[in-house]
Amino acid sequence: MDKNNQNSDSAARSLPENAHRPLKDGETYLPYVPATATPDEFTIKALFFGVLFGVLFGAANAYLGLRAGLTISTSIPVAVMTVAAFGALRSLGGSANILEANLAQTVGSSSSSVASGVIFTLPALFLWGLEPSILQMTSLAMAGGLLGVLFMIPLRRYLIQREHGKLPYPEGTACAHVLVANEAGGGNARNVFIGLGAGAFYKMLTGWAAVLAS
Repeated sequence: MDKNNQNSDSAARSLPENAHRPLKDGETYLPYVPATATPDEFTIKALFFGVLFGVLFGAANAYLGLRAGLTISTSIPVAVMTVAAFGALRSLGGSANILEANLAQTVGSSSSSVASGVIFTLPALFLWGLEPSILQMTSLAMAGGLLGVLFMIPLRRYLIQREHGKLPYPEGTACAHVLVANEAGGGNARNVFIGLGAGAFYKMLTGWAAVLAS
């Protein structure tokens, strides 16, 4: 089966019915992209959009955390922006599949976790009179991210495979539905963009009102 057929097959499907519930005895969960499929995943465009959104949302989250003392999870916003970027790429004649979109979303949203780890720990060093260099802070951030990935590898089989359907993972589930809607196209993808536009319009109205009031 060639890659074009694989993309058309995945576009016609949605998440399996048993994606959100515990599996019955003897029941097997078949992922959206089967293990036998070999579409492109680790590509230049996926890394480009992932790094781009990672820089934007990571910087915004770091600023928010230092100013307000809290951060937000950016997985869903990055997933929506990835859908928009890959949709624009398709309209220009390019190609993109759900695995590339998932990689871009993962790279982009992981920057916020790294930013949170940095802004809630490194300021203590400055309060103690230390002045770590940019290289030292970068090394600490990279080490923290690497340790997080390494710790998650042995936990994946239990937390995701064995506990399938028992742990809801609402944010990850929402991201999956956004990416699948983009892959399916048509009305599903249209609903995503309508929601994005409505949210942006509402935020613009309320944001301007707050600015004018101040």
